[in-house]
Amino acid sequence: MAIGKSEKVSFTNLRGDVLAARLDRPLSRPRAYALFAHCFTCSKDIFAAARVAQGLVQNGIAVLRFDFTGLGSSEGEFENTNFSSNVDDLVAAAEFLQENYAAPDLLIGHSLGGAAVLVAAKHIPSAKAVATIGAPADPDHVKENFSLSLDTIKEEGIASVCLAGRPFTIKKQFLEDIASQNLEKDVTALSKALLVFHSPLDQTVGIENAATLFTAAKHPKSFITLDEADHLLSRRQDAIFVADTLTAWVNRYLPSLDEKHQLAEGEVLVNENELGKFAQIISVSDTHTLLADEPKSIGGDDSGPTPYGFLLSGLGACTTMTIRMYADRKKIPLQHVSVKLNHAKIHAHDCEACETASGKIDRIERVVTLKGDLTEEERQKLLEIADKCPVHRTLHSEVDITTALSA
Repeated sequence: MAIGKSEKVSFTNLRGDVLAARLDRPLSRPRAYALFAHCFTCSKDIFAAARVAQGLVQNGIAVLRFDFTGLGSSEGEFENTNFSSNVDDLVAAAEFLQENYAAPDLLIGHSLGGAAVLVAAKHIPSAKAVATIGAPADPDHVKENFSLSLDTIKEEGIASVCLAGRPFTIKKQFLEDIASQNLEKDVTALSKALLVFHSPLDQTVGIENAATLFTAAKHPKSFITLDEADHLLSRRQDAIFVADTLTAWVNRYLPSLDEKHQLAEGEVLVNENELGKFAQIISVSDTHTLLADEPKSIGGDDSGPTPYGFLLSGLGACTTMTIRMYADRKKIPLQHVSVKLNHAKIHAHDCEACETASGKIDRIERVVTLKGDLTEEERQKLLEIADKCPVHRTLHSEVDITTALSA
């Protein structure tokens, strides 16, 4: 079963460019929203961003990741952007979340994106925590990626450089902008919880950058080493570790878990999951999560079984469990049992054993398959036991259902 839904969205930045984004959401109502800033010249779809987002969604946190101006599928010219414009894009993304979903509680930045969220944080008051992954302590560090072209850029004001196998145009204004940043000052004045992820083997942004950021920050602050990870978190297990650890750390700064995590044994909570017209998220006790929906033929998304599908499933599961318990208790050599069920509305006059004489009634057809070296007597006895399963009895008994509004 899917753990969440990923959808394409877009928003407009301060310059009027439409930025392409992707919103990853859990199937239930998100307990919080996070904003993810990707690395220099990367995109929202880089493996690390997608994997970290997926991990957060598994833990109930929705994530918006987007392409900065001029990158990926976003509008605008990369050559006219700089570090400050990236910060502006982040603020625009936060405003988009606030206006359409909920203001972000968590800011996450990878590499230069990490430096950007540290600067943007003061403009996003809703953010309670910030996490960086392999972030430089000085945006000026990024110029090492095109050091051989620095003289050309300074002298001619522009140069084409190759980054990650792709050509990019860098202008002199970009260098001037990153040189004017004072990231340590922003970190010291952050006033938000900070988590610094960094690998001691990072060949792109050295581990000393993490030490500088951590030292500049005031408490609460935390540092977690990524051991053998590379700068881009290319290994799946490294990205998963970041997502899981980040979720555990940020829990103390997020709103408390909703009522579905406070269900008693045997209780069921059903909520609209807001991802479809009829889609529902079902929490059973405090341990199981299911999804219900309607078929596309009547306007649903078919993202889960229908209510009647769950009804038949419950009866079928109860039937096979009851048969199994009886067979084991009586030492009947039953190897395998399965049940196929179907529900339909039929005319009452087609049911000879029914008390209702007119109109339509519900009919559930149940076909039991028994495998094993069984005598005919044993097979008939197990078929008889099928009618004694608790759910079967409930469906045939008088049921009192009370409905009330919550306080």
